[in-house]
Amino acid sequence: MALPEHFLLLYGYALLFAWVLVGQLGIPLPATPVLLAAGALCAENELSFGLALLCGLGAALLADSAWFFAGRHYGHFVLRILCRLSLEPTTCVRKTESAYSRRHGVTLLFAKFVPGLSMLAPPVAGQKGMALRSFLLFDSIGATLWVGALLAAGRTFGALLQHDPTLLDWVGKFSAALLLVGVVGFLLGRIVRRKMVLSEFIRARLEPQELKSWLDAGEDVFIVDVRHPLELRDEPFTLPGALHIAVDKLVERNQELPRDREIVVYCDCRPSDATAVATATKLQKLGLERVRPLRGGYGEWKRLGFPLEALSSALPAE
Repeated sequence: MALPEHFLLLYGYALLFAWVLVGQLGIPLPATPVLLAAGALCAENELSFGLALLCGLGAALLADSAWFFAGRHYGHFVLRILCRLSLEPTTCVRKTESAYSRRHGVTLLFAKFVPGLSMLAPPVAGQKGMALRSFLLFDSIGATLWVGALLAAGRTFGALLQHDPTLLDWVGKFSAALLLVGVVGFLLGRIVRRKMVLSEFIRARLEPQELKSWLDAGEDVFIVDVRHPLELRDEPFTLPGALHIAVDKLVERNQELPRDREIVVYCDCRPSDATAVATATKLQKLGLERVRPLRGGYGEWKRLGFPLEALSSALPAE
């Protein structure tokens, strides 16, 4: 007997409720295997499909409501914590808020079927000021669809096993291959997503002329020089007002960076500005969302004849 089914037979609906609740609160206990196992037990009349659906729905609504109120009262602080646990920490807030802005409550109908969106949709709804009544309506429909779909899939598979027990042997023979395919697919997905994120930052690079116009207009922009200290020996200059922080010191000194205005990062690594782009992604992981790399970095700024400031030391103390 499969392990989830064994525990479900021992502890029944209480385990189903607790498992779904803990998983939806953010603890890494995936609810899918338990819901599928519960559905299989429904096919054997060991559990009631209706009661299992109510347990899963109640647990999901309780967890989602907690995140809804957390988002309403603590906003971006909660989202930043959740994004650090996300597969796509550099873009998850922006994507979730974008999805909610386009579809509002409808996002909650399918959020649980989308990795990453499931955890973030309730706090974003709370942060955006969605009415509690509307949230409960849309979220209950979405949770019912999610729990019901998994229970139904498990019951269907359980019914097939009753008619043909050899089906389980066939699944066992190919489970290792399926697991390998899943792991490879997961890793490839991470690589593709990372490349997509980096491409977004490359497209979002700020032109030197635009930054110059901001500075001339007195815009409140924060500039970060992420060149390695050794690069400063031959070029002991920086952009006006820039703060020099070596890349390996970003985590340690991130509290020196403002959260309420544009941050421009630059290096001297043309043509791709790779270090500046990678730094921008790192800063977003730290919760700084308004970050843009400077196209061409220090070299392009100097080539255009824009003003520079002398550093007090050619090799800044870190």
